[in-house]
Amino acid sequence: MTWQDQQLPADHPPVRSGRIGVLVVNLGTPAAPTTADVRRYLAEFLSDRRVIELPPIAWQPILRGVILNTRPAKSAEAYRKVWGEDGSPLAAITRAQAEAMQPRFAEGSDDRVIVDWAMRYGEPTIQDKLTALKEQGCDRILLAPLYPQYCAATTATVVDKASDWLREQRWQPSLRTLPPYHDDPLYIDALAQDIERQLAALDFVPELLVTSFHGMPARTLALGDPYHCHCHKTARLLEARMAQSGLYPDLRFRISFQSRFGPAKWLEPATDQVLMEEAGKGTKRIAIVAPGFSADCLETLEELAMEGKEQFEEAGGEQFAALSCLNTSDAGLAMLEAILRRELSGWI
Repeated sequence: MTWQDQQLPADHPPVRSGRIGVLVVNLGTPAAPTTADVRRYLAEFLSDRRVIELPPIAWQPILRGVILNTRPAKSAEAYRKVWGEDGSPLAAITRAQAEAMQPRFAEGSDDRVIVDWAMRYGEPTIQDKLTALKEQGCDRILLAPLYPQYCAATTATVVDKASDWLREQRWQPSLRTLPPYHDDPLYIDALAQDIERQLAALDFVPELLVTSFHGMPARTLALGDPYHCHCHKTARLLEARMAQSGLYPDLRFRISFQSRFGPAKWLEPATDQVLMEEAGKGTKRIAIVAPGFSADCLETLEELAMEGKEQFEEAGGEQFAALSCLNTSDAGLAMLEAILRRELSGWI
């Protein structure tokens, strides 16, 4: 007889266990494209010591006195340009990715696997979703930050937040973390397949494919963050993989980094500068893709697709296409399922 078979006292609290949780996590979004909601979102995001590595005594007066009084209105205007019927594109797509995973795991896992989603900043929170998974009987949970390239300001801060939640649990579930997959053949193949699918649908043939990654302060590289190296490896492997197909033999590739913030030196070359430089050199047809984003968001839909197009055309370019992220594409979902299953090995 096992302890589970023994008669429990009448007043024993109910216990649910034996299920497996998967929590996919992305960066975050304001609740609505309003100045007030964006201000709340930015206050949380820019107060994270992983994101802004300055002493709070120096940074908080700048944040509270300047940035949160000037930036939210401008950011809210940008959010309104991309906001959809389902709300924030990043939240809607991340939710759709989790919802697409659920039936795939339920089929082969006896309904033991529960897939859910959360945002690191904003709603739904990591803490709330971990609590919900535990209450549904998940005593093993795979935390899956959907950042292909590791960065302390993204992957690490998700793990930090989950660890804060674990500290408060008397009965802690076992927790695994999805590792970065920047050079995983499954990821590179999915990128290549989906990019080639989108290129084939264009009404022009690009001369150049720009792979734009989110920027980080240059000092993070000197401090040992592998993000810069991970981005370059992804771009290099993607170029090599697309060369194998032979579909676009004359296509050039360039890497760049977008979304600079503040006066500090950031990783280079900057995406906006690359677009203007290429137009100035006579490049007329460009496609741009953001392999570091698992889902389209403000930075891809507004900064790249709208601002990038304007910058390129004003500098003399003629045809510009911002390609979608993997999102819920066939290639993207197949890749996501495969890497999640691999990390769940031994549990399912």
